[in-house]
Amino acid sequence: MDSPSGHRLPSRRSRTTGPGRWLLGGAALLAGLALQAAADTPSAAADARKPVAVLTTVYRHNSHSDVIASRLVLTDRLDGTGKDSPLRLASAYVEQRPPNDISRLLAASHRFRIATNIADALTLGTGTLAVEGVLLIAEHGDYPKSPTGNTQYPKRRFWDETLAVFRKSGRVVPVFVDKHLADTWEDARHIHQTAQEMGIPLMAGSSVPGSWRFPPVDVPRGEALEEVVVLTYGSTDHYGFHALECLQAVVEQRRGGETGIRAVRSVQGEAVWSELARGALSRELSEAALRTVADPVPALEDLPKRVPKPILWQVEYADGLKASVLEANGAYQGWAGAWRLRRPDRAIGATRFWTQEARPAAHFTLLLNGIERMMLTGKPSWTARRTLMTSGLLDALLQAGMPDAATSSSSAISAAGRRLETPWLDWGYPSEWRWRQPPPPPPGRPWGEQ
Repeated sequence: MDSPSGHRLPSRRSRTTGPGRWLLGGAALLAGLALQAAADTPSAAADARKPVAVLTTVYRHNSHSDVIASRLVLTDRLDGTGKDSPLRLASAYVEQRPPNDISRLLAASHRFRIATNIADALTLGTGTLAVEGVLLIAEHGDYPKSPTGNTQYPKRRFWDETLAVFRKSGRVVPVFVDKHLADTWEDARHIHQTAQEMGIPLMAGSSVPGSWRFPPVDVPRGEALEEVVVLTYGSTDHYGFHALECLQAVVEQRRGGETGIRAVRSVQGEAVWSELARGALSRELSEAALRTVADPVPALEDLPKRVPKPILWQVEYADGLKASVLEANGAYQGWAGAWRLRRPDRAIGATRFWTQEARPAAHFTLLLNGIERMMLTGKPSWTARRTLMTSGLLDALLQAGMPDAATSSSSAISAAGRRLETPWLDWGYPSEWRWRQPPPPPPGRPWGEQ
């Protein structure tokens, strides 16, 4: 079962502190923390921290709004015992309010504004831009699916309403967009392009690439790469995006940086095992990645017995690099990757991209740290072009997984899957970002607890 934060929940035993208990005991605990915070928190006028607005779809326990924005009021451990953020949550626009909404309780106790619309959240009722940063978090809620299976979150609408305030006010502030820029290439490109045109410092992306790696390895900067295999699990659109962000964070380190993507391919079902057998993806790299994430490690020959609905994505880069992303639910839980260097010894590196699957989900602290640096300096901590690429890549791969009649782009069909040429992704970008192993995370606690 998936947690509301988009990650796997703990075992059934630990779910005794799940959503039902949270609504009763957890809410009481939050209320107690809130009363203490109300006594300790200085007024907005006396608070020197930079005010930011959160624009979100849903704000409930363990949602992305909670594990990102609540760190601004409940410290980085989400229980009042951790490190305070240099940012102040000044307002929140929450589009949908399910019964387990926590935004109103947090707002009442931590003195931030619950806005009636996006303009109100950004102006704080003054008629002009009154915050120094924006967090656009659209990851949960009741929204339709596109024909490709991607959830159609209102990111472009939120973005365009934000731009209207910027234009009216005659100034801009940094914006962070959680996960992909948008669910379609057209909307993602629109967001990135208008940010460039208006000079808006922009960041986006997943919490996973900057998280812990075991073993702690990365592609040596400037080395040529021959092939990469990434393992993913969970829901194809939500978790698959994390896998693509991990892929790009690795391959952008190679010689020449990112060079562009010429085509993608999607294979599903039993044909995946045929592709593995014929060497369409490296057996050696697949096994190396499996060893970092699976316990016990299954033999590749046993995967068909354990994985009823496999999916294989393949990416053809402009410089000849080949990458494969394998979704094999039933064989492992987590993300992992392996790569082979293009040099005489053909050295292999492999790692697990580890996330804390418990409260306080400390990988979101690492994500927030990057956001904070941009909000304070105006300089993005990593390039938004990575997430522009992964947003377009996810859209293309989901299109490649559809029947012919439903796609809007031309494609060449093979017996084992669909190959889709992607001229709109045939562009490169440099990356100054470099992964480093973070300090150890704090102890985890059940998802249902505060």
